[in-house]
Amino acid sequence: MAVNNVVVIGAGVLGLSTALALSKHKHVSVTVVSKHMPGDYDIEYASPWAGANYWPVGKPGSNLQKFEKATWPELARICREVPEAGVHFQESRIFGRTKDAGTATGQWFEELCKEDAWFKDVAPNFRILPRSELPEDCDTGTSFTSVCINTAVYLPWILGQCAKNGVTFKRGVLEHISDAGGYHTSSRADVVVNCTGLLASKLGGVMDSSVYPGRGQIVLVRNEAGFMTTTSGTDDAADEAVYVMGRGLAGGTVLGGCLQHGSWESQPDPNLAQRIMQRSIDLCPALAPKTGKVGELSIVRHGVGLRPMRTGGPRVEKERIDGSWVVHNYGHAGYGYQSGWGSAWEAERLVLEALEHNSPWAKL
Repeated sequence: MAVNNVVVIGAGVLGLSTALALSKHKHVSVTVVSKHMPGDYDIEYASPWAGANYWPVGKPGSNLQKFEKATWPELARICREVPEAGVHFQESRIFGRTKDAGTATGQWFEELCKEDAWFKDVAPNFRILPRSELPEDCDTGTSFTSVCINTAVYLPWILGQCAKNGVTFKRGVLEHISDAGGYHTSSRADVVVNCTGLLASKLGGVMDSSVYPGRGQIVLVRNEAGFMTTTSGTDDAADEAVYVMGRGLAGGTVLGGCLQHGSWESQPDPNLAQRIMQRSIDLCPALAPKTGKVGELSIVRHGVGLRPMRTGGPRVEKERIDGSWVVHNYGHAGYGYQSGWGSAWEAERLVLEALEHNSPWAKL
């Protein structure tokens, strides 16, 4: 069987997951080219900054919901069978406030906060919390078993799995998507996979104007909460949120956050950081059991990431650009980890379909 050449642009969680899915086919030779690689921390490179966990937000019937539903079994399998990947099970408690409806964060968590959420039959141990287990200002709440992902471990692990399957990696900055083929070890590509995230708005041949940043800010601390939690909004600002996620393998606890549409600001806002930390302590007193104050937190670092938002949701489809097949897999906002495998498998299917179209036998 002839070998087909595929170049994946982007080494975030979606690019790496897609490359790994494709690398399992003997007739596909994969090269990943990216400006940023695991181990880098850059404002353009969203994946290292993510929480990252499984809090489904896709609306029923949407592509995002389909990808999230498909992804859970694989995350659970990795958690059970591959401890070195940095994924671990964790109880998750979701609290909803009626007054957050219509706000930026209220819309963000609308599906997540429903008591009859579609994922109640997907994530294990789903239950509705009684009033006695809700914070005073919250109207609804659910609990279920989720996973949290240590991104500093998980991204290099996927890269290593790719390398074991023969994927090659190159650093590069592309001006136009048609330049991607030149980065393959053979200097040509039969199919290009576009996993450029936020940079899809700037890449020649794509220039997707519906892609924009959704700024997030976090504080990583050494303190432990014992469970993951979030509320549908805050009283501080309509685009601010509170979430607490404990990473495994001593990855620390992520405190967040905000969803600031259209902001490219790369530097942490110290005032927002103070609000994030105090809100997290108020929701999870175990973070600061002695004083209940921010001074009790042991800070590892402050961080800012730009979620690759896209009007209309993720774009996972194929098209011809300059006569060659391109499969797009980007625009997943803050949901790349929880929808990553479902998206990667859909991109894999589209790549194989495109290769079949390229085959001389398909023309007979």
